[in-house]
Parts: sequence; C-alpha cells; structure tokens
Amino acid sequence: MGVQSLRQTELPGTRPLYADLLCNFPGVSQFYARPPSMRAAQEAASDIRLDATHRQRLVDELRRQNADGDAAMEASLDLLSRPGTVVVATGQQVGVLGGPAFTLYKALTAVQCARELMRRGTPAVPVFWLATEDHDLEEVSHAWILGPSSPPRRLDAATDGDEDAAVGEVRVRDAKLDDLAETLRGLPHADEAVRLARDAYACSPTFGEAFRSFYRPLFSGTGLLFLSPMSEGIRTLAAPLVRQAIRRAPELSDALLRRGGGLQAAGYHQQVRFRGSTSLVLLFERAARVALKRRNGAYWSRSRAYSREDLLAMLEHSPLAISPNALLRPVMQDYLLPTAALVAGPSEAAYLAQSSVLYGELLGRMPAVLPRASFTVLDGASRKLLGKYGMSLADCLVPRSEIEARIASAIVPPPLKDSLAARRGEIRRLLGEMETALGEFDPTLADSFTVSRSKIEYQLDKIESKVSREAYRRAGTARRHASTLADFVYPAGHLQERFYSVPLMLAKFGFDFVGRVSGAIEPGSPDHKVLCG
Repeated sequence: MGVQSLRQTELPGTRPLYADLLCNFPGVSQFYARPPSMRAAQEAASDIRLDATHRQRLVDELRRQNADGDAAMEASLDLLSRPGTVVVATGQQVGVLGGPAFTLYKALTAVQCARELMRRGTPAVPVFWLATEDHDLEEVSHAWILGPSSPPRRLDAATDGDEDAAVGEVRVRDAKLDDLAETLRGLPHADEAVRLARDAYACSPTFGEAFRSFYRPLFSGTGLLFLSPMSEGIRTLAAPLVRQAIRRAPELSDALLRRGGGLQAAGYHQQVRFRGSTSLVLLFERAARVALKRRNGAYWSRSRAYSREDLLAMLEHSPLAISPNALLRPVMQDYLLPTAALVAGPSEAAYLAQSSVLYGELLGRMPAVLPRASFTVLDGASRKLLGKYGMSLADCLVPRSEIEARIASAIVPPPLKDSLAARRGEIRRLLGEMETALGEFDPTLADSFTVSRSKIEYQLDKIESKVSREAYRRAGTARRHASTLADFVYPAGHLQERFYSVPLMLAKFGFDFVGRVSGAIEPGSPDHKVLCG
C-alpha cells in the first residue's frame, strides 16, 4: 500500500485539546504528565515500581484470560512476569463485528509501540483492555458495512441484554451474519471475512467473548494480550485503589472541579461534565450498572442511599459490585498494569486531561499518552476517481454536496471553462480600471462602485455555479462517482475509520490488510495516514 499523510488539524471535527496535545504540547503541558512521544514512554517506564506479588497475580490472571493463546502470547506473559517489563496499553468497547475499523488500528498501534520500546532497550508487552463493564448497549450492538453496489447498511445485532447491564456479559443472540454475507457478496475476500465473523459468533457468545474471538486470529503472533476487568481476580487486585478513591472522594472531587475550571479557562472542553455531586464509582444493582450521586456524605442510586462504609463493605465482600467511572477507569487500569504508554484516540485523550489529577493523587505516576494510528484506506475505485477529478482526500472530507460541486466543476467542458475564466479575468481587469479611474476623480464614487463591483462578481460566481450544476445534471456517471467517493471515503459525514466495521476492510483487502496497516504505523506519529490499496 502506498502511504500519504494529513495532519490531524486538517481533519474535520478535531478538537483543540487533541490538536494541541499532538502539535503544540507546551500549550497543554499543564494537563498531561509528558509529551506524546516514545522518549516520554521510556521516561515513564523508569518511574514504575510494581510490587513483585502484584505483578505475579496480574500475570496469573492474564494467563487465565489468555489461556487459548499462541506462542507469542505465552512469550508476552513470560516477559511481563519479569521485573522491569512495562506495558503499552490500549482498549475499546467490545463492539459487534469488532467495532469500527479504528479499533483494529488502535490495537496494532499498541503492538508497534511495544516493539519500538523493545528496540530502544525497554522490555514491553502490548495489552488490550476490553471495556466489558461499559453499559452503553446501543453503542456496541450495531455495525456499518458497504456492499459493492449498495449504500452504507447498518446491521443491528439482536441481544438478550437488559438495560444498563455490563455489555461484556450480554449475549449476542443474532449478529446478523446472513445480512453481512449478503451485503459483502462480490467483494474479493468476502468469504474469509464472513467466516471469521461466523466463527466468533457461533453459539450465541457474549459481546466480550465474541470480540476477543474475532480479534484473536487477526493478532496471532503479535503477542497482544487481552484483559477484561469483569473478573474477580482483576477486581480484587484493583480494590486497594478503588478503596482510596471512595475514602478520599471529597478532596479528589475538589481536584477534578479545579481541573475542569482550568480546562475551560484555557479554552478547552471537559470530556466529562464533572460536578460536586459526581461520584467516581458506579454500582451494580441487580446486574444494572447505575451512577451514584454524592450528597451530604451519602451516595444515592436510583433506588436508595449508601454510606461510604456501605460501599467499602461491598468492595470488601464483592469487588465486582463497584465499578469505576470514566475518569477513574484509566487510573485503575494503570494501577493494575505497569503502563509506560497509553495509546489513545481524541476522546480518551480528553478524558486523560481530567484524569491526570487522579493519577497524581492516587498513583503518583502517569503513562505517556500516545496517539493511535489513524487511517483512511482507498480502494482501487476511490483512487481512480480521485485521480480522474484531480481531488485529494482532504477534498472528500466535506459534506456530500461539496464533493458533488467539486466533481461538477471538473466535468464542465474545457473550452467553456477556459472561456469563462478568460472572460472573468477580462471583466475583473476592466472593473479594476474603472475603480481606479473613479477613485482618482472622486473617492466617494469609488467607494460606491466597490459595492457594485461585488454584486457583479457575485453574479459571475452564480453563472459559473449554474454551469457546473447543469453539467453535473447531464452527467449521471459523475453523480454515481460522487456517491462512490462519499460512501466509502467519508460516509455520512464521518471519518471512514470511525464508521465502517472491520469485516468490510477485510472483505475488500484480505487478511494481509492487517500486516500492511501494521507496517504503515509510525509509533508516536500524530498524522492521519492515507493508505492506497
């Protein structure tokens, strides 16, 4: 695959906080412990002091969760058991059919960053945190795909889940695999992609089980370890940190409120709207994960109040009953793991700008935040169309109407286009001469003429626009081309990686797509890559 690059700041919707983290770190250094670089990850590694007993219990639990792994996983576990070995961590919700394509890119980034640390002399293994306790079922239960001759199609999995249940424990009753096969039919590697999905979703697995089964063969030989927090062993190991968070809730809340104010004063957003009543922990009540509100020293769920002692007793009796909120979760992760680098996307990086105060108070260290690799992949059809109409990827990252206008302009007959451009240039020259002459005679007349000149130029623009629209109306092929580009490259106004699921990319480019993407990753690079298949 050929590789081109775009700066993150050229992508639509990039928030200022993420842009400055990657491209102007001094502006956000008060919110992050280190810059987003591999050197910073090495420095973070030197700060880690993991108790030997804790490390062994962690490795034992990871070995249990990755018991069906390959030799590379076993090698990662053996390496992690040694003092001084660190982790490059990342994670994602356990979306149906592997979630959006950026999930794959994120995991590959962790693998490549761990290899880069190894190359620099720091022993490291990649770990993928499965967000199995997340309770947004709507977010994980659908996937978008695209067929050879159809518009984008949404597949909604049928589940046996209850509202607010931890999605990792919810069963996928029907992943709509027949619909997947029907839509992808005709793509070069559709059979292999559908077979992978069928293997992962056989026997109505949970979202967590299916997600791991889907990715296991794709990461065979990489040494990537999967970690689900929905296990008693992991939560027992994390309990001391959660206990601290409950006991120190008032002071931690004050620190988070100050951090939120600092972000707003600097012109940035708060990813989590933290208030004085916000609790750092959630509670499982009859399988539902419910938020708690702090009022007058008590914690209120939808049904009742709990004292601090109630929560501590629950944590002691059943560590799985207490769940961290979005700001405490990464701190718990990096308390469990000897994390030197955390591979994150824009939203996670924004969470971490707030969570960094918790890292300081509860952990005394914080990993370097590294950007996940970001890609738009062009298939042969998209690449040819971009060349045909003289467009770049950036020209496609706009509303569909603007793509259509760009193509419409490109298909105006050259003689007409040249004539319009020449006449427009001539008219502009004459208008300029008239404005100069009037200004020499009477400046007030020149000022009045400037308004008239703007109206004339507006009408010229209008004529050119009408010509383009008429040419576009006459060219049905060009309209189809605009749809082809918009549907695959920037579907529904979203970056491709955030919209389409992994099976589509595998069906188009084959399983060696994973290796080709991996080879295009530059650890620590902030750029968005354009891969040409």
